[in-house]
Amino acid sequence: MIRVLLVDDQPLLRSGFRALLDIEDDIEVVAEAADGKEGLALIKKHLPDLALIDIQMPIMDGIEATRHIAADPDLTDVHVVILTNYGFDEYVFNALRAGAAGFLVKDIEPEDLLHAVRVAARGDALLSPSITRKLIDRYITQPPHTAADTRLKELTNREREAVALVAQGLSNDQIADRMVISPLTAKTHINRAMTKLHARDRAQLVVLAYESGLLTPPNH
Repeated sequence: MIRVLLVDDQPLLRSGFRALLDIEDDIEVVAEAADGKEGLALIKKHLPDLALIDIQMPIMDGIEATRHIAADPDLTDVHVVILTNYGFDEYVFNALRAGAAGFLVKDIEPEDLLHAVRVAARGDALLSPSITRKLIDRYITQPPHTAADTRLKELTNREREAVALVAQGLSNDQIADRMVISPLTAKTHINRAMTKLHARDRAQLVVLAYESGLLTPPNH
C-alpha cells in the first residue's frame, strides 16, 4: 500500500486529488494539510511513502518544507513531489535542489497522477528527458561546486558512468543496456552513488552531475 500525504492550501484541489487516489486499491491518503508547517508535523507523525506538496503556501512554502524533510534522518524514506500551477520554473528547480523527487502540474490528467504517484513512491525521479534538458539549459550554468566534485571522486568508474546516464534521463533498463549489465546491477550502482553523494533520489543526482562537472551542459 502506497501511503500519501497531501499538502496544499486549496481545499478543492486536496479533495479532488484525495478522491482520485483513495479509490485505488494500492494507494491510501493518510492525511491532509493546508500549509507547509502543518504538513511537516503530519509527515513526522504518519511517515508516508509520498508527500505531494504545493510549492507556494502560507506560513511555510513547499521548498522550505522539502528542506526540512531532506534534513531529517527520520524522514529519509519520505519521497517529496512538488505541486505547481506553472510547470518547470526556478521555484521547482530550487525544490529539486532541496530534495524533491520531481514535480507535477496541478492540472495533470487523472491517469498521469496515478502513474506519477506509483513512480515516485518506488524512488524514481519524476524527471523526463525533456525536463532534464530544461533543467540543464536554464538553471545549471554555474561553475562546478568543489564539494560535489570531491564527493564524485569517491565513486567507482562504473558508478560514475551510471550517474552520468541518469543525468541524461535514462531509466534503469536503458542504463543497463548501455553499460551491458543487468538492471539490478545498474540499480545497485545508482543506489551506491546516491549514498556516497548524499543524494536523496535521482533528481538530485541530475543536479549533482552537472554542478560537479561530471557532464557539461550543452552550449555552456
